Amino acid sequence: MILPGATLGMLGGGQLGRMFTIAARTMGYRVIVLDPDPDSPAGRMADQHLNAAYNDDWALEQLGKSCAAITTEFENIPADTLRKLAQYCPVRPSGEVLEKTQNRIREKTFIHDSGLATAQFRVITSVGDIDAAFAEIGDPAILKRAAFGYDGKGQYVVHSAEETRQAFEAMDGVPCVLEQRVNLALEVSVMVARNASGQVVTYPVAENLHRNGILDTSIVPARIDDALAQSARDAAVKLAEALDYCGIMGVEFFVTEAGELLVNEVAPRPHNSGHYTIDACVTSQYEQQVRMVCDLPFGDTRLLSPVVMVNLLGDLWGEESPPWGELFADPAAKLHLYGKCEARPGRKMGHFCCLAEDVAAALEHARGIMTRLTR
Repeated sequence: MILPGATLGMLGGGQLGRMFTIAARTMGYRVIVLDPDPDSPAGRMADQHLNAAYNDDWALEQLGKSCAAITTEFENIPADTLRKLAQYCPVRPSGEVLEKTQNRIREKTFIHDSGLATAQFRVITSVGDIDAAFAEIGDPAILKRAAFGYDGKGQYVVHSAEETRQAFEAMDGVPCVLEQRVNLALEVSVMVARNASGQVVTYPVAENLHRNGILDTSIVPARIDDALAQSARDAAVKLAEALDYCGIMGVEFFVTEAGELLVNEVAPRPHNSGHYTIDACVTSQYEQQVRMVCDLPFGDTRLLSPVVMVNLLGDLWGEESPPWGELFADPAAKLHLYGKCEARPGRKMGHFCCLAEDVAAALEHARGIMTRLTR
């Protein structure tokens, strides 16, 4: 076990890294953040901020020699960076995991090879692939770039082979997947933690509502039956085991109108839909990440209260900060701001959680707060 007083490394300086850093420092660890942004939200909370690129050899050497273990807040870090750091200390998750999950082609292929279902998809690497792929997938479909797409970016809904060609060219012909657009009943997600010995725990299932491709609201517990919730937890565990994962991981699912459970994406890190765990669970996903990185026993994942989490995007700011007094007037609302210097439309600036005796009441409170914040 790596005990308090040791130094942990965090690759990535955004809000997920910030919340990990807060949890780690609360538990008595030192934290070094490596991130190229001089205004990194996580870097400002850490004991040290290495302001350098993720492939900077000098910075990687400094990080590796200084840390007892290293983790990451997002999947688009070069896998070779994690492999280099693994020469110095444990890196959790591994470069091999990131290599599988940072590319939709490899990720979806891996999910299928693990015996789990996704929406039907075909790989597009050239214009010549499009006609046959669209004929098999059909209308409507979604063209998604294989790498560096998130929050609805790098995606186009297409209704014909010609529209698919136009979208492919608009993305400069990078490798893509053409995915069937399923008839959705709802979307859910599961946070799963797995330790170095292969033991696994899961958190309660979240029901997720999106707006413009970005997560807007998470409702916990999800308004689904127990059998479907168990199937989602089982699938998340199966993927964590297949990846030989160590750390905290989010798995997103589509639930179709026909009742099918389809894996959408795997996030090898804390996840936006797991923010509710900070206020509503015995152990937050960030404390759990610290525990997995340090090979400590699992923290209890029990839900202490029904909860609704709402993302706060830069659109809310306008020329001045939102009227936070409207939020603080609700004693069961919990505000988390990420310390970002500039509010931009679509940028995640923070979130809040509303706790109540049931999800209907929590959702009513959350919607009331958002109405007052947007006046």
